[in-house]
Amino acid sequence: MNFLRKGGNRVDKALFEIYQSPQLRNPSLIVAWQTRDVGKLSVKIIHFLNEKLGGQKIAEIKPSGFFPLGGAAFKDNLLRVPESKFSACQKSDLLIFQSEEPKYEWYNFLNGLLDFAQHYCHIKELYTVSGTVSLTAHTAPRRILAVYNQPEFQKMLQGYGLEDMTWEGPPAISSYLLWLAKRRDIPGISLWPEIPFYLAAGEDPVATKLTLSFLDSRFSLGLDLGELDSDIGNQNEKIAQLREEDAEINEYINRLESGLSLNEEEQVRLARAVYELLKE
Repeated sequence: MNFLRKGGNRVDKALFEIYQSPQLRNPSLIVAWQTRDVGKLSVKIIHFLNEKLGGQKIAEIKPSGFFPLGGAAFKDNLLRVPESKFSACQKSDLLIFQSEEPKYEWYNFLNGLLDFAQHYCHIKELYTVSGTVSLTAHTAPRRILAVYNQPEFQKMLQGYGLEDMTWEGPPAISSYLLWLAKRRDIPGISLWPEIPFYLAAGEDPVATKLTLSFLDSRFSLGLDLGELDSDIGNQNEKIAQLREEDAEINEYINRLESGLSLNEEEQVRLARAVYELLKE
């Protein structure tokens, strides 16, 4: 079997395309999944970090065996397959991984991800970012819910305003990744910022800014998040105008702001109206 070597460690070369050797010291790994990306949170976070911190693509996991050909798309007469790429932000000592969720061989895919991050880049900790749908109004304060794989890491991150997440549904891919990281003694956390259900199909700049604020504070990145205030203001103005023009939509949001619930039909109507408004 062909292996990559760095510092005496071995990584199965057959899984990867390596473009350059990262100049990282002991980085933190940020993982963002683009499948079912609620509020486009993951895409926005990774794009912002790479742009502002000078992230450079250093490697990717080859799609063969993990993604079906049916998941590929044609653009400009070229076949576009799902990307699972690593970027290095050298000055900030961050390793960033973004990918669609694999369709097959989750265990091998996630272990390959961790092999490269641990043995080739020597990460010290893991952060995953995904949005979670909330039945609250967009005017309500957002929370970042969190799941940890080590109690010591949970204690270390006290003071950042994170709240423990309780979830009884099927585990997400980030949960599997945390479990595998725990077996390797890599501290890890899954971040789940709340996103109002009627913004889930579009964008939520408030949740984006909240998440970036946490990462900025945690890693002392020195990010200027002021440009997101314009996006937040524009979105709020559009929804406020919709509320003025549509009494029923205004009633729905008023009820959410009062802590009351909507039935399924009302939720669908609100979500559709806001989506149509914001996509213009």
